[in-house]
Amino acid sequence: MTDARTDRPQPSQPPIARRAPVSEQRHGVMLVDDYAWLRDENWREAMHDPSLLHADIAAYLQAENDHTDAHMAPLSVFRQRLVAELRARIAERDTSVPTPDGDWYYYVRFREAGQHPIFCRAPRAGNDDRPADAPMPEDGLNNEQILLDGDAEARGRAYFSLGAVNHSRDHRLLAFALDERGSEAFTLHVRDIETQREVQPPIPNTTGNLMWSADSATLFFTTLDDNHRPCKVWRLALGDAPESAELVYAEADPGFFVSVDTTQSDRFILIHAHDHATSETRVIDSATPWDAPRLIAERVEGQEYSVEDDGEYFVLMTNADGAEDFKMVRTPIATPAREHWQTIVEHVPGRLLLDHVEFADFRVRMERADALPRIVITDKASGADHAIRFDAEAYSLGIAPGYEHDTSTLRFIYSAPNTPDETYDYDMATHERRLRKRRAVPSGFNPQDYIVRRLHATATDGAEVPVTLIHHVDTPIDGTAPCLLHGYGAYGISEAAAFSSSRFSLIDRGFVHATAHVRGGKECGYRWYANGKLAHKPNTFSDFIAVAEHLAATGYSAAGRIVPHGGSAGGMLVGAVLNQRPELWGAAIADVPFVDVLNTMMDDSLPLTPPEWPEWGNPRDDVAAFETIRSYCPYQNVEAQSYPPILAIAGVSDPRVTYWEPAKWVAKLRAYKTDTNALLLKTHMAAGHGGLPGRFTALEETAMIYAFVLDAFNKAEESGANEADASDPVRANEVY
Repeated sequence: MTDARTDRPQPSQPPIARRAPVSEQRHGVMLVDDYAWLRDENWREAMHDPSLLHADIAAYLQAENDHTDAHMAPLSVFRQRLVAELRARIAERDTSVPTPDGDWYYYVRFREAGQHPIFCRAPRAGNDDRPADAPMPEDGLNNEQILLDGDAEARGRAYFSLGAVNHSRDHRLLAFALDERGSEAFTLHVRDIETQREVQPPIPNTTGNLMWSADSATLFFTTLDDNHRPCKVWRLALGDAPESAELVYAEADPGFFVSVDTTQSDRFILIHAHDHATSETRVIDSATPWDAPRLIAERVEGQEYSVEDDGEYFVLMTNADGAEDFKMVRTPIATPAREHWQTIVEHVPGRLLLDHVEFADFRVRMERADALPRIVITDKASGADHAIRFDAEAYSLGIAPGYEHDTSTLRFIYSAPNTPDETYDYDMATHERRLRKRRAVPSGFNPQDYIVRRLHATATDGAEVPVTLIHHVDTPIDGTAPCLLHGYGAYGISEAAAFSSSRFSLIDRGFVHATAHVRGGKECGYRWYANGKLAHKPNTFSDFIAVAEHLAATGYSAAGRIVPHGGSAGGMLVGAVLNQRPELWGAAIADVPFVDVLNTMMDDSLPLTPPEWPEWGNPRDDVAAFETIRSYCPYQNVEAQSYPPILAIAGVSDPRVTYWEPAKWVAKLRAYKTDTNALLLKTHMAAGHGGLPGRFTALEETAMIYAFVLDAFNKAEESGANEADASDPVRANEVY
């Protein structure tokens, strides 16, 4: 769509990346990459210190940033208003529902204007007499102790992000993981809660994943190799030098990652090894943390299992024995191998088991059918099951098991596109649910102002693709409304029909917001995932296009008025559908987009390539995988055609989607596209895959995205983008 606004100052000319062709023949095909030079040979070091980028590359990325800033400059006042609007929907002073553990309640709160969480606790004595439905005091519970003040820790740091924050079993110590670069390489710290003194020399280069032994004297953690792969599990006696840590497990397969966890009872430390389709778990009794780990069952390609414990048994959720949508089995702790597995919850095709928790007297499982979740509870004494479900057309449901094992209380969180998060405590014995907290929207929110629908679009092969959408009651459904269409469709990750306060900045301006539950996720069972990966990956893109066409056919939007939006693998989705059907889209947002998938999947020196082969295929060795990936890879399929306005976002410190993928893609698009529409690349020079840190700083990026989208449909001016009085500090902040 062409920019017809001639009364606005025109932005600077975009930078043109130099071409330096690099040729490589694979499977009889000559691949030519004009922009391979944008990958810095020094990228590993630059990921941790962006100042080490080669000067030519840094200069090009900065030129793109300057061009983006110049293009967006006329919208600066509007962006400020959007930030204020987004912020007004966030409760600045906020507190989570306290979670009991022994003699304490643990919770997280935010202070007014605070960017980062404050981790707190308070004694149960003196607080237990509070009514369960009483609102949390804004300054915390009686006799509060601050365990970790995120705002104080972030002060003076250019980047600040927390990984795990775990208190010890004896409640004396706090372990936490800190990332200061956005590269997802965390340093572990341990503090004495009473004195706030560090009692452990910092442990660098970890994944941010850590667990305590039962006696609170041993730490388990995982570290990264030179390719940023989590591959080793260590244990360390508290207080010892990091270099004296003992290696517990090392994963030799470069396609597997490792992590540590515990069962709900805290009886066992779990050591997981997994890729995207296969898993294997070892256990250590937490009371004897220096024992050798014991294998539950050796890995079998394509089979997964997760582990809990119940008395003399382990309880596993697994897809073994053809249980495509998973079943549950139990096996003796003394002899856990596969030949001893006994089914306790049968496999039901189309009912996907998602998670399970073993409490002392109750078993809880999360499952999904027809893209809607529910919680099923089993009373272990009677064997009776009952379900927690909701009647909304589309909704999100999640469990928060907490710290305790011998309890009849289950905490769960419900939300819907037009219903802010509600936190419930559910009595598994009496089936009574108590609302503990409803997410506040300080600027005001009326669910009745919005309509939520669940539609189904017919894919090219006849599959019915679920679509969740929300729009204002006053939005006409006559094809005139623009639509932001979100999608992901990879790794079996399902897109929840959850509440998001930010999207109402579009919805209240006449947008329809839709989520396409395309194949590659697990919304409709494991087969939905299997039919959107490897050789079936093209289904993800044709599903998304089918959803867009359905939205146009039913009047929710129209061709040329739909905005595809996705991040990471969802960014690949955006890039692919832009190439395949450019006329459908009115603008596009690609956030840290995985758009150079063919080159990346052929390079096993990159951090995530071997673990990704079960998802995408190995085009280096498999000619069929090569041809499939080449057919949809966004970078490979850029053509001389008209593209809509595009905004791409990247991060130099991103270890998952390396910065050069979006940089190369934008450079090639600019060389090939035949239109004059905006093509913008914003590269964060000191941030990674998660973007900007801090709950309010992150709003700047959301405001940039929304301003770009609204401007593409001339709705920024309608919203007062150029009103002089909007810069007045009183007017600009009155929504607070």
